[in-house]
Amino acid sequence: MVTVLAPPAAVTEPASPPVTARRLLTGYYVGLGALMAVWGTRMPAVQSAAHLTPGLLSLVLLASAAGIVAGLYLGGRIAHRHGPARLLTAPAIAVAAALAALGACRTLTTLIAAAACFGVAHGLLDVGANVAAVRCQDAYGRSILSGIHAGFSLGALGGAAAAAATAHISHRTVFLVAGLAAVAGIVLAIPATRSIIRLTPAASDGHEPAAQSNTPRARLWLLGALAAACLLGEGAAADWSAVHLHGLGATAAVSASAYAVYSAAMAAGRLAGDRLIARYGAPILVRMGAVLATAGLAAGLLADAAPAALAGWAALGLGLSATVPALITAAGRHGPRAVAAVTTTGYLGLLAGPAVIGALASLTGSLPAALALPVLLAAVVAAASRTALETSR
Repeated sequence: MVTVLAPPAAVTEPASPPVTARRLLTGYYVGLGALMAVWGTRMPAVQSAAHLTPGLLSLVLLASAAGIVAGLYLGGRIAHRHGPARLLTAPAIAVAAALAALGACRTLTTLIAAAACFGVAHGLLDVGANVAAVRCQDAYGRSILSGIHAGFSLGALGGAAAAAATAHISHRTVFLVAGLAAVAGIVLAIPATRSIIRLTPAASDGHEPAAQSNTPRARLWLLGALAAACLLGEGAAADWSAVHLHGLGATAAVSASAYAVYSAAMAAGRLAGDRLIARYGAPILVRMGAVLATAGLAAGLLADAAPAALAGWAALGLGLSATVPALITAAGRHGPRAVAAVTTTGYLGLLAGPAVIGALASLTGSLPAALALPVLLAAVVAAASRTALETSR
């Protein structure tokens, strides 16, 4: 903690918390959530413009996923050597530019190239924002990461709403306007990036402190596995919740609202998460939240009714809301590479989960049966979170 020299007869007090850095990072998460929602909600228009079959569209999504993983890996190395500040402005502009480019693509080849660039930039920005957020939290001396992460959920809700409101406008125009608006905001925020630089320790020579370089691999694998379990549930909500509701006879509007309900519950949980962590501690909050997610989604799947299913998806979002911020906080104690490793493993669950659930649904002939997987994994989070979080102190 940085201290200032007090006048005579006064005690030395800690420097003020980095409020500007906190606001900047929250803004980055809001923007990233909004851009991702705009991209995802207008996917059918992208498919139609390029005349892609579902199989060819999956190649575009695979390119984006591969880019994210590559960006996360590269971002960990850059943050380790140079700090997170270099992973904010340029990657954020690249995400916005890639989204605008995706709107202009009309062939499979150009879509794959633009999607890969979009993914790499996303991965770099994700690492930079997470590492900077952990350092900002350390400067505060209390939990703030859950609130910062809430920005992503709020941005996703806003982006999805904006995309729905502009459904009558071509996706090329929407992507371009969204990208330009994001770039304008990023440029205006450049002066505030100095607040992130001040959070960065002295220049790294490529060697981490002993406490970081000797991080037990088993501990990182456990943190990453729990992040993957949590994010698999998020992927299930994004890709399968509407299908689940539709299969129960819900209207198109109600079915489409399932992910919004999940996201709203997660945003609410994250907004309250820092206060709850301060009061009860991360291990207890994550464990109790995972129990809620397990019981809530299980009840929603067994009830076989649309209202209960909506409540189940809301319980999943609320219950798992504190998990990823808590896991990243634990990883952050071991340096930028640990943050990147846990985030990368977590994203594998997010990216692979929907496909695994689809395969299970095909094998069992029942989507609700396949959706038992996120229920089971939420139970695993409840069982293992205490070991992961308490031993990561």
